Amino acid sequence: MNKKLLSGPYLMWMIGFILIPLALIVFYGLTDKSGAFTLSNVISVASEEHAKALWLSLELSLISTVLCLLIAYPLAMILRSRGMEQGSFIVFIFILPMWMNFLLRTLAWQTLLEKNGVINGVLSALHLPNQGLINTPGAIILGMVYNFLPFMVLPIYNVLMKIDDDVISAARDLGANSAQVLVRILLPLSLPGIVSGITMVFVPALTTFVISNILGGSKILLIGNVIEQEFTRGSNWNLGSGLSLVLMIFILISMALIAKYDKNGEGTVL
Repeated sequence: MNKKLLSGPYLMWMIGFILIPLALIVFYGLTDKSGAFTLSNVISVASEEHAKALWLSLELSLISTVLCLLIAYPLAMILRSRGMEQGSFIVFIFILPMWMNFLLRTLAWQTLLEKNGVINGVLSALHLPNQGLINTPGAIILGMVYNFLPFMVLPIYNVLMKIDDDVISAARDLGANSAQVLVRILLPLSLPGIVSGITMVFVPALTTFVISNILGGSKILLIGNVIEQEFTRGSNWNLGSGLSLVLMIFILISMALIAKYDKNGEGTVL
């Protein structure tokens, strides 16, 4: 049997579920309702409402990505120090919540943060004032960090595990302290995992609309919410597709960064 035939099912899947939908988005994004070519759908991102949603999305996504990196790198270092067996088990425990439905995990945080939720219930029991936690940018950031943190930890942990201990030992033998080992050895060698992790967190955080709907109470509109509303409520596929094309620019930039800094795919496979 020709081995090329084995790629047939994958090619059919890729054409049916990747190329055709992408072609439809490009078609609708660059045409109006009559089918005539136009750039108005893409340019509309510069309108006051859409630009505000885009900049807010970029701001919250960047904050969430930075927080994930600050939490994930020390955690990945700790997992590396535990060794392969213990580290792998801890990683398994860490990603176990990811087996739960994404929507359910976010709804769980809504239960914790809402006005009469668990956190405010505890504060009331301690005779402390209740806090307005839900329907705030902070709640959305918390939801993003919680849901996307494993996507930052796993690539960094994967790259750190591939760094030979002899390299670190040699650096210490040459007089390097812990800070110098981190800055001059570990960080440069783990750069592919860092770039992959940043991409895997930033892109879904930028495009999400479920988290902002649930934890933002539909009061804080991100660009993902605007696109979702254009498709589902406004039935304006052309405008929704045009705004989606703008977000694809960020995805292409992320892919270019991965191609530059993670040429061997070290940070993308656990």
